[in-house]
Amino acid sequence: MALPADRPQLSEEVAAALRGRIMSGELRPGTRIRLEEVAAQLGVSITPVREALLTLRGEDMVELEPRKGYVVAPLSKQDVLDLFQLQGDIAGELAARVAERITGSQLDELALTNNLLLRAVRARRTDDIEHLEFAFHRGINLIAQARKLSWFLHVATRYTPARFYAADPGWREGVREDHEELLVAFAEHDTTTARAVMTGHFTDGAQLLIKHLDGLGVWH
Repeated sequence: MALPADRPQLSEEVAAALRGRIMSGELRPGTRIRLEEVAAQLGVSITPVREALLTLRGEDMVELEPRKGYVVAPLSKQDVLDLFQLQGDIAGELAARVAERITGSQLDELALTNNLLLRAVRARRTDDIEHLEFAFHRGINLIAQARKLSWFLHVATRYTPARFYAADPGWREGVREDHEELLVAFAEHDTTTARAVMTGHFTDGAQLLIKHLDGLGVWH
């Protein structure tokens, strides 16, 4: 997957690509990250890769070892659970606020986005699934009108390997059910259910990822 050379903040896109590969187990803990290989794979120069690795080092995603260079930092099951629990807690609070205040027109807009997402799911269009899932949750966060809380959620969800989920049949089925329950809870202004469904959406995602990483033997 080559990244467009003229995109601004190219190092951020490289960092996002590497986060996804690390969190999905494609790059395992202890694996050496070769700058030239990453640059060639993504179709960029060495500079944005080096900048991305500095960013990821600050996030404890990679470590710099003497005479070895950058390697993937340790990642445990508890790390995954912690990341997704944090996401779920914040997203659940935002969903509860949406259930309190959502209008009919806002609900219709969310339902439209969800319908487009379901079409992409049926067609197994991974790129569209990833984009529309983001759009659905972004719509929820905007309705909540909690700028700082939404920002914290945005930071936390950087560590969600979106492409892995978009390609997983089990996740695709689960997202259909979760979104339907959410839309019903929003329509009924049911804050308790909205919070529970949204939180579960993330914690279920953690279990799915852990099962996947277990199968890869990442923890060994």
